[in-house]
Amino acid sequence: MRRARIALVLVLTVAPVVAASALASPPARSALYRAFRTPSGLIGCYYATAPTFLRCDTQYETRFSGKRRCEGDYGQAFGMTARGRAGALCVGDTALDARSPVLAYGRTKRYGPYTCTSRTSGLTCTNRGRHGWTLSKQRQRLF
Repeated sequence: MRRARIALVLVLTVAPVVAASALASPPARSALYRAFRTPSGLIGCYYATAPTFLRCDTQYETRFSGKRRCEGDYGQAFGMTARGRAGALCVGDTALDARSPVLAYGRTKRYGPYTCTSRTSGLTCTNRGRHGWTLSKQRQRLF
């Protein structure tokens, strides 16, 4: 029931192009799910293949934090589909996991239709539609 409420809240607060089922908590480690984090551990992400979705969460408040009312927390999680615009999410779970593999600074990796680059200045992820984000503690930019 809790997961169903979270999915409903997400549908109502996230851009309509984002599939609600993609925003549920990531499943146990499997071929359908790949997690990673930044070396600082301040950003954690997961890529889901069915349906295709990329989500990254921050351990810090962002410029979006608390801007919308929702049952979970708004503005510390970000998501995008393979071609759609990126957006801040309302979530009640987290993609942060200290056990996830690290995407080292200076490295770029493809996760299906997404490309993520880790730098000391922040994490940049883009999709096939050239939408995405750059996340750092100092600045959060959606494009």
